[in-house]
Amino acid sequence: MFNLEGIPQSLAQFVPMLVTIAIITTILWAANWLLLRRTSLTTESRLPGQVIMLLLSAIALIALILALPVSESTRGDLLGLLGLVLTGVIALSSTTFVSNAMAGLMLRSVKSFRHGDFIRAGEHFGRVTERGLFHTEIQSEDRDLITLPNLFLASSPVTVIRSSGTIVSCEISLGYDVAYHQLSPLLKEAAINAGLQEPFVQVLTLGDFSITYRLSGYYSEVKHLLTMRSRLRQEILDTLHGADIEIVSPTFMNQRQFNNGEKFVAKPKFRDPLESQNIAPESLIFDKADRAEKLRILNDEREELAETVKELKEQLEGQDESTSSDLKAEIFKCEERIEKLENIIRIAKEQPN
Repeated sequence: MFNLEGIPQSLAQFVPMLVTIAIITTILWAANWLLLRRTSLTTESRLPGQVIMLLLSAIALIALILALPVSESTRGDLLGLLGLVLTGVIALSSTTFVSNAMAGLMLRSVKSFRHGDFIRAGEHFGRVTERGLFHTEIQSEDRDLITLPNLFLASSPVTVIRSSGTIVSCEISLGYDVAYHQLSPLLKEAAINAGLQEPFVQVLTLGDFSITYRLSGYYSEVKHLLTMRSRLRQEILDTLHGADIEIVSPTFMNQRQFNNGEKFVAKPKFRDPLESQNIAPESLIFDKADRAEKLRILNDEREELAETVKELKEQLEGQDESTSSDLKAEIFKCEERIEKLENIIRIAKEQPN
C-alpha cells in the first residue's frame, strides 16, 4: 500500500531547494532590473552590469546544484559535469563571444578612441556613439548606425581622426598645358578661402595625359569635417574657373561643334556671406554621436569636480576658521555644480535615441 506517512518527510527534502530557487529568482530579477533594464542606461553603462550578471548567473547555478536533495557523490558528479560543460562552451565560443569580450576590455584599456571621435575601420567610417562589452557602434555619413564587433576593431587597423585637428585633402587632375607655378598659388588660395590653414600642394602622379595634384590644409574643427571637404572642392572649382582654367582631361571629346577658342568653363559663383550662417549637415548626420560626446564631456567634468571636492575636504583638517570657511564655500560651489551636471546627464539619458 501507498505510505501516506512518508509524504511530509519526502516533501521536506525539497524545501531547501525551493527556498534556494525563490531566493535566486528574486536576486537575479532585482539585479537584472537594476543593472540592465533601466531605460536611462546606455550601452557603455551596461558593460559592468553585463559582467556582474554573468557572474551572478554562474553562482546561482552552483547554489542550485548544492541545494538539490541528492547524495554528496551525485552532487559532486553534477558539479564536475557543470565544469566540463562550461569549459566546452567557453572553448567552442572562444572565437566569438569570449574573444569579443576580451577585445572590448582591451579597447577600453588602450583608450585609442572615445565617444564622438571619427574612426575608420576597413570600409566603415563614422563617429563613435556607443562602446559595449561585445561591440562598438558608430554613426555613418548617412546617419545610419553601424555595429562593429570589438574583435574586428582589435584585429584591424583603426584610423582615429584627432580631436585637435586633421588634414583635409582633395585630388584633382589637370593637363600638362597648365603650368604648376600658375596652379599652385590658385589652389592654395582656394584652400584659404575654404577655411584651411597652412595649405600645401603635392604632385602625386605624372600620367600619360594629365597630372594629378593633391591640395591639403590643416583644419581644427573636426566636427564639420564633411562640410569642409565639400567646401574645399567648391572653392577649387570657383578659383580655377575664375582664373579661366579648364578642369577637363586632354582626352576630353564633345560631339557638338564649338567656336575656335571657346572653353568649357562654368561661371564662378561669388560666395554669399549668408551661406556661412547655414547649419552644417553634421549636426543632423551625427546627432547621436554629438550627444554621446557631450555626455562624455559632462561625465569627465563631474569626475574632476568630485576629485576636487575630495581634495578640498582633506585640506579642511587643521585649518583655521577663515581658511576653513573659504574651503567650505568652494566645496559647496563644486557640489552644487555636480548636482546640476547629474540632472543634465539624467535628462539626456532619458531622451529617446
